[in-house]
Amino acid sequence: MESMRSENSFPTQPKWRKVAYGGMQPGFDDNHTDESFLEDMIMNANVVKRDLLKVILDSVSISQYICTVCLVVLVWTYTLKSSLNENSLLVLNFSLLGLGFFILLLTAHMLSFNLLLGYVLKISFFITGLYMLSPVYHTLTRSISSDSIWALTASLLVIHLFLHNYSGSTVKAPGALENNPTLTSNISLNASIVASLLIASRLPSRLHVFAIVLFSLQVFLFAPLVTYCVKKYSFRLHLCFSFGLMVLTLALVHRLHTLLFVLLLAVFIFVNFVCPYWLIRLQEYKFEINGPWDEAKLCFAITE
Repeated sequence: MESMRSENSFPTQPKWRKVAYGGMQPGFDDNHTDESFLEDMIMNANVVKRDLLKVILDSVSISQYICTVCLVVLVWTYTLKSSLNENSLLVLNFSLLGLGFFILLLTAHMLSFNLLLGYVLKISFFITGLYMLSPVYHTLTRSISSDSIWALTASLLVIHLFLHNYSGSTVKAPGALENNPTLTSNISLNASIVASLLIASRLPSRLHVFAIVLFSLQVFLFAPLVTYCVKKYSFRLHLCFSFGLMVLTLALVHRLHTLLFVLLLAVFIFVNFVCPYWLIRLQEYKFEINGPWDEAKLCFAITE
């Protein structure tokens, strides 16, 4: 009887439980934890181990687009120096347009005749509207000094390169189920268009303006689409095209100025070798902790 009274007077302490919103548990402090608290902790569960060679090959897309922008700037430079006249620019425009459609026919998997006809009609309306607006673009920045135009154009191109979507295309690719451009990609595209209009406003004739704006918009709008289709078609062809474009760009820049050639070569080395090496080294210091305290993640898409 005495032993039973002693057990009743000293009841056993209840077991501690993990309670997120249950308040304090009797017999335990509010911040109490026991040995089972970290049993479900997982470290670095979602950390992806990257291969240096794969990262270097993936970074080729960035250098490829840098080459594209450099070629556009070279055409702008030679046009402003009167080395390229409006007739040469028009021939270049329609040659690039035909080449782009030819590459799309070869590389796009789901390019039908109706889709191709739709592209042709949209481009025809686009060219007609651009030709009608050329007089407006010609006098757009007449009251602004040339130094301000060069500085603003350079700033817009830097913004364009920083915000560009290097993994896809702003224009919907043939056969793509969905292609929703992000805010940054739209800002990047608008920056390139404004830069093109600023350069065009410094040209001597309206036909010059039409030809240079058409060239710039062709490259900034449709060159990412063509390169995206080439990359999807064959990654090896994408690498060959990118390396050829780098060699061509370096050769043309070297003819223009040796210092610019050295700077562009340094950019290629930095983008293709230094940055991937930094990324691989930084992965060693990545530390991620997961556990039952994390927010739940849906494994399905919510659609309206």
